[in-house]
Amino acid sequence: MINLRKSALASAVLAAAIGLTGCGGSDSKDPVTPVNQAPTDIQISTSTISEDTLGVVVGALTATDDTTSGLTFSIEDERFEIVGTDLKLKDALAVNFEEEQEVTVNVTVTDAGGLTFTKALTLTVDDIDAENGVNVYEFDTKLAGFSGSSVSYSGQTARHALSAEIKHYMGLMTVEYIETNGIMAADVRAKLNALWGDYAAVVDSPISHLGDDLSSYKQKTFFDISSSDKNLGGENGKIAGRDKLKMYKEWHVAGNFKGWNDFGTRAATPEGLVEHYFDLFVAQIEKVNAGEALVDANGVAISKAFITPEGLDLVQLVQKHTLGALMFSQGTDDYLGEGLASDNKVSDKGTKTYTALEHQFDEGFGYFGASRNYLEYSDSEIAKKDGRENFQGKNDINGDGAIDLTSEFVWGNSSNAAKRDLGAEVATDLTAEAMTHFIAGRKMISDNVGKNVDEFSAEDKTKFDNHVFQAALAWEKAIAATVVHYINDVIADIENIEDGEYTSAEFADYAKHWGEMKGFALNFQFSPFSPFADHALNPKKDTVGPAQFVDMHDLFGDMPVLAGADEFANYKAKLIAARDILDNAYDFADANSENW
Repeated sequence: MINLRKSALASAVLAAAIGLTGCGGSDSKDPVTPVNQAPTDIQISTSTISEDTLGVVVGALTATDDTTSGLTFSIEDERFEIVGTDLKLKDALAVNFEEEQEVTVNVTVTDAGGLTFTKALTLTVDDIDAENGVNVYEFDTKLAGFSGSSVSYSGQTARHALSAEIKHYMGLMTVEYIETNGIMAADVRAKLNALWGDYAAVVDSPISHLGDDLSSYKQKTFFDISSSDKNLGGENGKIAGRDKLKMYKEWHVAGNFKGWNDFGTRAATPEGLVEHYFDLFVAQIEKVNAGEALVDANGVAISKAFITPEGLDLVQLVQKHTLGALMFSQGTDDYLGEGLASDNKVSDKGTKTYTALEHQFDEGFGYFGASRNYLEYSDSEIAKKDGRENFQGKNDINGDGAIDLTSEFVWGNSSNAAKRDLGAEVATDLTAEAMTHFIAGRKMISDNVGKNVDEFSAEDKTKFDNHVFQAALAWEKAIAATVVHYINDVIADIENIEDGEYTSAEFADYAKHWGEMKGFALNFQFSPFSPFADHALNPKKDTVGPAQFVDMHDLFGDMPVLAGADEFANYKAKLIAARDILDNAYDFADANSENW
């Protein structure tokens, strides 16, 4: 009986649990719908990120959730993007261990029901050792019977040094310096002519723009860099129009050079413009020699003889124009253009450790101006703004106790690239873009010694052409971003002078910034890869092209506006319109163009 009672009790409990009644009917309820729960965690397959690699994939993202389907990820840091479930840097960006050792990114996962979870992921930047052909522009010879480096571009360094020397020399010429030191206009003319077009006359001179103490440099004279024939202009000069080889445009023909209208008595060519600037400079010194006070159009004293009454800073105009009409022109149109059809099978001249093709590519790189271990610097160190003391625009790579100007020094536009990266609101990495493509392109040449470019496989040829194009474009973007920077400076300077009440120093700032803006902006026309070029290598030929280059310079004019409230307001509007042209040509983010 006890067993029966237990059995009956168990049956009753079971019946109650399953909702049975004594008569066998049912009292069923609707099934309970599960409640969606928000994700509770995010994981990444690796927490390290490799430096010096454009668009590097960091790792795969996963999340902890009550379901494994329908999850999507997003990220706040504009440097990164999510591709599928992979976290990666955007294609034009890299990270630099010298700039930051850790990167923290906020990643959000959203489930199919719209619920979210956000987590800060800390990524450790992997410091890649300096390695030739990987993140250092250095390559051993592949030629049988030869040994040592196959990299050489001393002539390009010599011309960078000459350009810097001209800037330094002209920049000394304040009214006080001229009067104190008895500087005569005829001597200035002779000095400029020698630095510009008579290398033999200056080859044994100390490189004075480096300072009075040259003991820390391997090269102390121009001869130490390159022994002969490194003229900027004149006979054997390399400025566009003097060197007529491999140029996509006949720059020696008047009218082909755009962007400037008044050449004085000189030819309307790139070199003619330099000579016109020299004429204006010498005329200013002649006035000082004659005891005439230098004043601007409003009667404000000019203390620097290289600034004209019209507001032309001749130091900036000469240097920036030279960086374009010589360095940028030679680098992109000559060496990275037709120069790449050169031989890659035998020793150049039968005695060199490199082929003609290797040398052509190196010379293009040399005009960009980066040191061989450029990627080992932070942007602040390249720009000499902050960072390690032994990386301030120069670094003794080989530890021999002396800076080699041909390999361990930062020249020209490679410095501008870092400055603009530093000032970007929306991240750019012009330094890494240019340098990684220069190294990768050169590595393809080195790896294929014995084969000319036209003998590369179709796949390799496409890769090589892309490296060349991207290196040239990053170089040009560094120039364009710098023009934008100086447009913004000129607009700010106008606020200081438009009421007619300003100091000599404020006028000098206005002239300086205008000269840098205009001088750099003349550069774009010299590259066949440029968005402004009338050339098949320009993918924006039909949407930007040379007409917009002319429009931009019409907006800038040939001199800054100096008087009249309406004129200043109108000029500021023109400068913004010119900036818009640059934004469109180079796809700059609005936040960058407005704040560079």
